[in-house]
Amino acid sequence: MGTYQKGIMGAFSGTIGTVIGGSWRDIDYMRSRPTIRKRTPTEKQLDQQARFTTAVEFETTMTGLLETSFKNYAVKMSGYNSALSYNLKNAITGKYPDYSIDYSVALISRGKLPNAVSPAATVTGDTVFFTWMDNSGTAEAKPDDAAILVMHCAALKTTFYTLNGGTRNSGAGNIDATIFKGNTVQTWLGFISANGELVANSFYTGELTVS
Repeated sequence: MGTYQKGIMGAFSGTIGTVIGGSWRDIDYMRSRPTIRKRTPTEKQLDQQARFTTAVEFETTMTGLLETSFKNYAVKMSGYNSALSYNLKNAITGKYPDYSIDYSVALISRGKLPNAVSPAATVTGDTVFFTWMDNSGTAEAKPDDAAILVMHCAALKTTFYTLNGGTRNSGAGNIDATIFKGNTVQTWLGFISANGELVANSFYTGELTVS
C-alpha cells in the first residue's frame, strides 16, 4: 500500500493502483507496475518440466547419500545437483508425458575409485545380500574401502542405504529391507575410500522383490 507524503499532488511511497512510487538519491519517481503475463508453456517447456520432475522425484529420496557419493563431481554445486544433472541427462527414458528412470543407467555414486568385480544382489526374506569379488590393489582400490549399499522403492518413494556395508576385502554385505516387504526394490553397489575422499561409480545390481 502506498503512503502520500505531500498531499494529493505530492510524492508517495509504495504502490497505489497500477503506479509504484519511491525515491532514489533524493529524487522522487513514479513508474507503472509491471504487467504479469500468463503465458501457456510450449511443448518443449512441458517436456523439460516432465523430465526434471521425474529426476527430482527419484533423487529427493536419497539427498543425504548424493551429497557424499557425488562429492568428487560437485564443482560449484552440491552433490545432489551434480547427481541430478547427470541422471537428468543420462537416465531418463520414455516419451512425454510418461517418463521414468532407467535404473540400469542411473548412478547413485560417481568417481574414479574402482568398483568391485562381479557385484550382485539377492534377497532372502526381508534382507538384501550383496556380494562381490575383492579387487584390492587395482588402481586405487584398497582392502578397507567401504561398500555403499543402496535400495530404492519407487512405489514407496523411499531409498535406504548404508555407507558402511562391509569392506572391499570382505566380499559381502547386507541391508535390512523390512520396510519394503511386499514391494520391488532397485539395488546398487558402490565404494568409498576409508578416508571418504574417493568414490566409485555405482553398479546396478538389479530389481528384487522383498517377500
